[in-house]
Amino acid sequence: MFRAAVGLALAACVAMVARRTRSLTDGGAVAATVIGCAAVAAGWSWAAILIVYFVSSTLLSRAGRAEKERRTTSMVAKGGARDAVQVVANGGVFAAAAIAMLIWPDIRWIALGAGSLAASAADTWATEIGTLTGGEPRSILTAQPVRPGTSGGVTLIGSIAAGAGAGGTTLVVLGLGWSAYLAAHVLIGGVAGAFLDSVLGATLQARRWCDACEGETERTVHDCGTATRPLRGMVWLNNDAVNFLSSAAGGLLAAVLTNHV
Repeated sequence: MFRAAVGLALAACVAMVARRTRSLTDGGAVAATVIGCAAVAAGWSWAAILIVYFVSSTLLSRAGRAEKERRTTSMVAKGGARDAVQVVANGGVFAAAAIAMLIWPDIRWIALGAGSLAASAADTWATEIGTLTGGEPRSILTAQPVRPGTSGGVTLIGSIAAGAGAGGTTLVVLGLGWSAYLAAHVLIGGVAGAFLDSVLGATLQARRWCDACEGETERTVHDCGTATRPLRGMVWLNNDAVNFLSSAAGGLLAAVLTNHV
């Protein structure tokens, strides 16, 4: 209980700073506080993994933000500060694993939590670095050029960044003293989760159409001010849902692999 109370205080302080720097919305700050509290309650090692993920993701998202928004604003549904749904989509599985660790300690919960964050980190690093460095993105399925910000679009630098994001989480796992077997499974889960994110983005994720601009987008209201209409994909499967599913898949794969050690 004491550690949970300390975690709540620390997480709230970090979330307030992130809110003041416009990295999180009010709702995002609340969600981040809850997730941070769960992490500290599960153990300081859990908190360390989460802090590294949060700090690295925040710094990358702020780097060249204006240029990245200029390149992707007509495509992406959300930009700027992360809201509660985005925070939960990326850290919800990790928080659930942390709570499960408190109730029933098992190494598989560590694999689930770390694997899910590795997948989220891989996707975030790929998106932020790939968009910032430019380069023509191509569909992961057809290799045809797509507009910057298009879900399922990948670049060489972005793909390398995805591996680096998953690898960074893996190095934290090793640095905290957990086994190389566990770390390897976290890496595999992270890379697989990021790959699934791109595939889902290119196939099942909802796409909309702006009649005024005659172009695809993920926005319900295009940047030109025109309301868009469904074009293809599953209407409920937006970018947040894809991020959640990919994070969960990466964590589950890491947990399943760890169960067979």
